[in-house]
Amino acid sequence: MDLRFGDGKPTDEERAAVDALLGPPESSWEGADRSGQDLRWARGGRAARDRRDLLLPGLHAVSDRVGWISEGALDYLCRRLTVPPAEAYGVATFYAMFSVRPRPATVLHLCTDLACTVAGAEALCAEVSGEPGVTVQRSPCLGLCERAPAALAVRAGDPVRTAVAAPATARAALLAATSPDSAPEEPPAAAAVPQAGGDDLVLLRRVGVVDPASLDDYRAHGGYSALRRAFALGPAGVIREVTDSGLAGRGGAAFPTGRKWQATAAQPDHPHYVVCNADESEPGTFKDRVLMEGDPYALIEAMTIAGYATGAHRGYLYLRGEYPRALARLEHAITQTRARGLLGDDVLGQGYAFDIEIRRGAGAYICGEETALFNSIEGYRGEPRAKPPFPVEKGLFGKPTAANNVETLVNVLPVLTMGAEAYAAIGTGRSTGPKLFCVSGSVARPGVYELPFGATLGELLGLAGVRDGLRAVLLGGAAGGFVRPDELDIPLTFEGTREAGTTLGSGVVMAFDDTVPLPRLLLRVAEFFRDESCGQCVPCRVGTVRQEEALRRIAERTGAGAADDIALLREVGRAMRDASICGLGQTAWNAVESAIDRLGAYE
Repeated sequence: MDLRFGDGKPTDEERAAVDALLGPPESSWEGADRSGQDLRWARGGRAARDRRDLLLPGLHAVSDRVGWISEGALDYLCRRLTVPPAEAYGVATFYAMFSVRPRPATVLHLCTDLACTVAGAEALCAEVSGEPGVTVQRSPCLGLCERAPAALAVRAGDPVRTAVAAPATARAALLAATSPDSAPEEPPAAAAVPQAGGDDLVLLRRVGVVDPASLDDYRAHGGYSALRRAFALGPAGVIREVTDSGLAGRGGAAFPTGRKWQATAAQPDHPHYVVCNADESEPGTFKDRVLMEGDPYALIEAMTIAGYATGAHRGYLYLRGEYPRALARLEHAITQTRARGLLGDDVLGQGYAFDIEIRRGAGAYICGEETALFNSIEGYRGEPRAKPPFPVEKGLFGKPTAANNVETLVNVLPVLTMGAEAYAAIGTGRSTGPKLFCVSGSVARPGVYELPFGATLGELLGLAGVRDGLRAVLLGGAAGGFVRPDELDIPLTFEGTREAGTTLGSGVVMAFDDTVPLPRLLLRVAEFFRDESCGQCVPCRVGTVRQEEALRRIAERTGAGAADDIALLREVGRAMRDASICGLGQTAWNAVESAIDRLGAYE
């Protein structure tokens, strides 16, 4: 291991930020003042290297306190963790929310992704640029699509302060940046749920009804009845119920949850881990955010059940860095459940130990891929791993791991409280249960909608109030595909969308009317994938760049002159789909292909 430290020295603030996380250094080998004993032996070694997974929290600690990560701060953090500075630099520069160059303490992230672009994000960026003391950073989707355009202000300090402006005007965005404590309070999570309070809701039934800060209120509305039934059934019984329910993953891959849990539980290697993937970064997706902000205890309970079923005693909740309110709600919920014996060494007095640790992402779409997420938690660049081995065999820290997203886990609660048979009766034979859909764009009532699998796209858009002049609907987000206005009878099921030549994905439904310039929209999709490619494999690293270049040329000359570039796009798209190591490269061409073939975007 090559530990070549530079000459940079941490400031007192930077040192304090790291020490607050790791504790004071014990010897000069870790950055303390030298003593006579330090000349006799070197401390650190394996014990220090085993803490490498604290690298990402350490980077957050410095960035939160100071606003950027200097060479001195990085060197000090590396000494504390025995991490080569070159590797730590590679990690720090991997994430969009970190900076290794000096910048003002306040950063204003302005979303320029699909929903916000349609809502005037470019004009907003032009209006707020140049404000002294504020760095304006164009951002991919902030997960606030129902309130587009969106802005997130982050002011470094002790403590770090954040403020959200959505829908954002120039005045509101600058107020959030310059006076985060004076910015208007965000609307409650229920404001993003047009059906809030409805009697027929299952997953969203507590959002807007229960105080998200109150554990007693959660329990008064059925909370922890699912965990009690899980203990009555035993681990094998829980897995059998989840399997019989037909619950499939809600993150896009639709893998049977029961099979994943069973495969993890059966592994002889220990310890086992449960990982909640709360890094929803797909443009147009915000359902997990609404669940975490509006019903945080449900996720804690569901993760505990997953741990019990799979034989895990520790869970990691990987939360995207752009969700400050969800972070605060979840931290509070975990603290409360620990204090009440619902997490810890003896959950509900059943002799089962389980605890949860939150890890914050820092702005990397690729970390939504489960193996990239594992690398991120472990303190490495968030690059996907080759499969096999699969996570159920060798996942987080090389141990068997069950990874599910927020919506999938929350579905486990009604599976256990209703019973597998009743749950499976919702939806269709191959797509069971309720599904959450994130509707945004050219609709009157954007938000998160809950419908049983099998409802049609037209029925969903009818609830949301689609506007006149509908031009196209994007299903599945940037990695999904477009459908025409005459295809609204598509059933919203995994098999129904597949038969229609598109994808359900994570539940993104973005409507665009005829005022939206499709070529510009497609170019933004290409820019997104170029920025978010981790660069590990050539097909994706090069292909996403070539795709963007071709679309930029086409945007300047449509019609017959675009034929050569369209042919090039098809060739590049096939190469990415066939040879990329992970889903990012494999799906980067989907939306563009569907716009060309189904919408005639360049005719």
